[in-house]
Amino acid sequence: MKHSIKREIALIFSAVMAGTIILCLIINNSFLENFYIQNKRHAIKDAYSRINEVVTNGDITSEEFDIELRKTCDMYNIGLLVIDVGSNIIKSSTRDADKLLRRLYDNFFKPSSDTVYLDENNNYSLATVMDKSTATEYLEMWGILDNGNLFLIRSPLESIRDSVKIANQFLAYVGLAAALVSAALIWFVTTRITRPIMELKKISEKMTKLDFETKYKSRGQNEIDLLGEHINELSSALEKTICELKTANNELKRDIEKKEQIDEMRKEFLSNVSHELKTPIALIQGYAEGLKEGISDDDVENRNFYCDVIMDEAGKMNTMVKKLLDLNQLEFGNDVVTMERFDIVALVSNFMASADILIHQNDITLRLACHEPIYVWADEFKTEEIVRNFFSNAMNHANGDRVIEIKYRLIEDENANRVRVSVFNTGEPIPEDALPHIWEKFYKVDKARTREYGGSGVGLSIVKAIMESMNQQYGVINYTNGVEFWFELETK
Repeated sequence: MKHSIKREIALIFSAVMAGTIILCLIINNSFLENFYIQNKRHAIKDAYSRINEVVTNGDITSEEFDIELRKTCDMYNIGLLVIDVGSNIIKSSTRDADKLLRRLYDNFFKPSSDTVYLDENNNYSLATVMDKSTATEYLEMWGILDNGNLFLIRSPLESIRDSVKIANQFLAYVGLAAALVSAALIWFVTTRITRPIMELKKISEKMTKLDFETKYKSRGQNEIDLLGEHINELSSALEKTICELKTANNELKRDIEKKEQIDEMRKEFLSNVSHELKTPIALIQGYAEGLKEGISDDDVENRNFYCDVIMDEAGKMNTMVKKLLDLNQLEFGNDVVTMERFDIVALVSNFMASADILIHQNDITLRLACHEPIYVWADEFKTEEIVRNFFSNAMNHANGDRVIEIKYRLIEDENANRVRVSVFNTGEPIPEDALPHIWEKFYKVDKARTREYGGSGVGLSIVKAIMESMNQQYGVINYTNGVEFWFELETK
């Protein structure tokens, strides 16, 4: 990753730590030596005050003073010399007392030009002095005690510089080790911090691809976990919103398709109606004009014929308009389907009894299968309309032996229990190329024959619309000696 927050945090902490260590080294190099010298000056002044106090109030030659003196000299790495006015050595912290004695005389009588005075009063002088014999720089104090004895206290500055150098080296080593250990700890800590952040990153990437299955698993109650919980809530809200949008979009598509379908059906309806009404309107207009012009005034029989034609064509137009209105109600979904439980055998038998006069007028031989009651679930009124249309179609197309046969067949399978009602009529089978179109509005296989019996070409379209509104199956079967139309209804 080009800009990893883990790497950035680790680099920032490492840089801060390295800067801190470097700053400490700079401060040590700049101020530690002066701090040591200042501390040494206080130690020398404390030693002077102690010696002066013992000389004034105690015994400088006592064993207790020797012990305390050695402890002070060893602790602060200082040398001490006390002499009387006769140059006799009263107290010395080192075996090389003569060297200290020469240094004392030189400071009093032959001060060096390299001497840098740090503090000076009537009792003592404190300065840095270069010992030319050893080329070593010392911090020295010399003067006169309250009892008149002379003293010299000194400490080498080289030891201070060595201590500073060692301290800086030690600090560098410790700093390097601390930097390495801290870098590892920082990497570990940042890994723990950034792990949930990376998890949230992956979740957000999936959300951009509309994948809302992955959820953040909270490990505590820190800010990152609270962010993860909010992202989970955001994911759920987005998923719900997208589902609602998809549902609304799907409904919108269906509405658009339905509107387009309705528009297309409206255009088709107007075209077909204008086409179907053209002939009867022309006939009515022609015969009405003939009556107006008095063509048949002298012939009552012709006048009655003209009137019969006009009435017959008007009746056909009225029937067709009613059927078209019923069909439109079905196709537009405005007609409610009422599911009822009724006996289909009784319904068919009652209809055939009412159509008995038509059967005799058309010289039809009806074969109605005797069957025990079969109860079905369907819209009883619309089912009777299907039977009426199938029977009218069979009666109008019956030929040859002029037989119409109605049968029932119970079907039981894993999908449903249902009954198939079929209406068969003898005559010419429907041409194969016409079978896919017979359910279309105004489609007529034999237009001359349809015109002869006054058919509108809407009956089978009504059957199709009714069956589809009840979500049931229907169809037609060709035989060598006739045609069978059928429909199915559920019995349970």
